[in-house]
Amino acid sequence: MSSSEPRLPVGAGHAEVRAPLAPPLDIKPATPVPAAGLLADAAGLQPNHPNSPAGATIANTLRTTALSPGVPPAVPSQPGRARDALPPLVSFSEVVADAPPWLFSAALHMLAVIILGLIFVVPDGTEVLLLRFDYTENLGDDMTGVDLDVSLDVIDDPFDSALDPEQMTVFEEATLAETAEIEPVLLDDLPTTKRAPIQISLTGREPGMQQKLLDAYGGTGATQQAVMEGLRWLARYQGKRGLWSLQGRYTNGSAAENREAATGLALLAFQGAGFTPQGNPAEPFDRVVSRAWATLLTKQKEDGNFFQEGGGHAQLYTHAICTISVCELYGMTRDSKYRNPAQRAIDYCVKVQSAEGGWRYFPGTGSDLSVTGWFVMALQSARMAGLDVPDSALKRINEFLDSVSRESGVFYAYQPAKAATASMTAEGLLCRQYLGWERSDFRLQNGGNYLIRNLPVWENMERDVYYWYYATQVCHHLEGRHWRAWNDAMRVVLPAHQVQEGKERGSWDPQGDQWGTEGGRLYVTCLSIFMLEVYYRHLPIYQLENLNGR
Repeated sequence: MSSSEPRLPVGAGHAEVRAPLAPPLDIKPATPVPAAGLLADAAGLQPNHPNSPAGATIANTLRTTALSPGVPPAVPSQPGRARDALPPLVSFSEVVADAPPWLFSAALHMLAVIILGLIFVVPDGTEVLLLRFDYTENLGDDMTGVDLDVSLDVIDDPFDSALDPEQMTVFEEATLAETAEIEPVLLDDLPTTKRAPIQISLTGREPGMQQKLLDAYGGTGATQQAVMEGLRWLARYQGKRGLWSLQGRYTNGSAAENREAATGLALLAFQGAGFTPQGNPAEPFDRVVSRAWATLLTKQKEDGNFFQEGGGHAQLYTHAICTISVCELYGMTRDSKYRNPAQRAIDYCVKVQSAEGGWRYFPGTGSDLSVTGWFVMALQSARMAGLDVPDSALKRINEFLDSVSRESGVFYAYQPAKAATASMTAEGLLCRQYLGWERSDFRLQNGGNYLIRNLPVWENMERDVYYWYYATQVCHHLEGRHWRAWNDAMRVVLPAHQVQEGKERGSWDPQGDQWGTEGGRLYVTCLSIFMLEVYYRHLPIYQLENLNGR
């Protein structure tokens, strides 16, 4: 087993996406392009761009013809008859008395047919969002997940997914043509606060803001329904003690067990949609989150570390994931009982930072961008929550990012001696955004251009939700043309390939994903939910800058 290879954030092997840098293409969102994946790029083929529009609603126009009231013809005047004399009206009692019995039976049957038609006939084009909650506290054996005392390690795959260096154009700093962007008017709806702008980053998860952000950034009924179905799948497989399993009783589980990492991922999915222990006690998902935290907090050690089980390579991945979860929990609830666990988790992150400025598999030893990216998100979540994060730790991260950057910072590699890859480029760009690069930075813009040349495509062995997850965040923060191009593909691909029936309804099949075997169904499902929550999960970084003048 190679000790220099990247691994999955849940403890399994993690190499990078097998995709070279592709030459520039003109993105035409209105024109679907045939599927061809990132592996096709390695063979010299063009990357594909499935930009079929999403979220369009078919409007049915009902045309109603207004009938004018009838006007009786004029009756000519006749001798001996009053001009306005009319024949006598037939009374209702006379009609009833003279009507045959079969008429009553026919009328009753006709009324029944009309009522049934009104109940079961739905007009074409009506979009129905059906949220079904079937969670119960008394789960059956096949619905409670599984708590296995098994610890497996996974052999690394060869690191052979580098971008083609001959296709890596050296980018020169230049003024980029500006395109129409989303107007920064959303933040006007936020209440006046004395907190720093970064500390309101999680407010988009609140019910009122969720819908506004969905509308503004291109979410649809389909994306939100997919989120809820994914959360329902997670709720069905929560374990008896409140934790989740990477190898649970669902199909296609992970090759390795790690309940803490699995629980951290699942909690991020629920919290991303706004569910917390401080929510409505009658809300099933709030109860799910409450049960999970009641157990997960008992797993944290005195030094702040959350790692308990799994391959040794998984320990810092596990701690970073759980740290993001607990920092978000404190930031969302402001409940003092979560502050100490969150701050201890962050203190441990800083304590085990390596001399190179990043993190890898073991505390204080080595650095790679895959593990480091999760720790950057943990520190960013702490800043969102108003916790203490030393500036020195952030400065050292920038130094490590410089060592793995390529082409002045447009592309990124797993480690300094490695070549740039697509997934590490997306992860590196997100780290740069969190650490202060301006939106107009030519390196961010050109890196974003590369991402939208490699849009999500659902092809077996050419899928990589790890790459998609980071690229989704980068493009969302960039907004404008980068987000529109990425979102037009992502919001169609993910809901369309969610399991719709059977025991695994609401999940995503890990088979065919680059790391689906190692991560398993829960890993692929959670990252897919994160992407579909992106509209409101975090407020866009560069929108927050507008608050500085308020």
